[in-house]
Amino acid sequence: MDNYRQFYEKHNARLFYYLLRMTGDYHLAGDIMQESFLRFFEHYRHIEEKTSLLYTIARNLVFDESRRKKPDKTGVIPENQSEDCLVESEHQVLIREEYRQMLGALQQLSSDDREVLALVAGGDCSYREIGRILDISESHVKVKVHRARLKLKTILNAGGD
Repeated sequence: MDNYRQFYEKHNARLFYYLLRMTGDYHLAGDIMQESFLRFFEHYRHIEEKTSLLYTIARNLVFDESRRKKPDKTGVIPENQSEDCLVESEHQVLIREEYRQMLGALQQLSSDDREVLALVAGGDCSYREIGRILDISESHVKVKVHRARLKLKTILNAGGD
C-alpha cells in the first residue's frame, strides 16, 4: 500500500494541473484526477511504465467527458475556496489573473495543441513518454510542442482572451 501512496503523492499535483490545463475547470480536473487514479489502481497496478499509463487514462477520461457535455468556461478557478482565503495580497491576485489568462489562451488552442502543451508543462513526462501517450514519435512531439507554443504566444500577445 505504501507504494501506491508514494505513487499518488508523487503524481497527483502534476496530474491535476495537467487536467486543469486540459479542461479549464477546477472541479472537473479534480474529479477526473481521482477517477484516473482509481482506474489505474484497480486495473493496472502491475504495470512497470506507470506514469505514461496514468496520463493516458486521464487523457481518455477528458475525452469521454468532453463527448458527454460542453466544457464549462465559467469559473476556471473558484473565487472562494475557503473562508480564510477572503483576503489576498496584490501579488496573489496578479498571479491568479495571469493564470486565468493563460488558461483562457490555452482554451483557444485546438485540443491537440492544448494537450501536448499540458503534458509538457506538467514536467512529469519526457518527450518519449508523451509520444507513447499520444501514439506519435518523439520527434513529432517536439514539432507539435514548438508549433503549439508559437500559437499560444500569438494568442497571448493579442490579448489572451
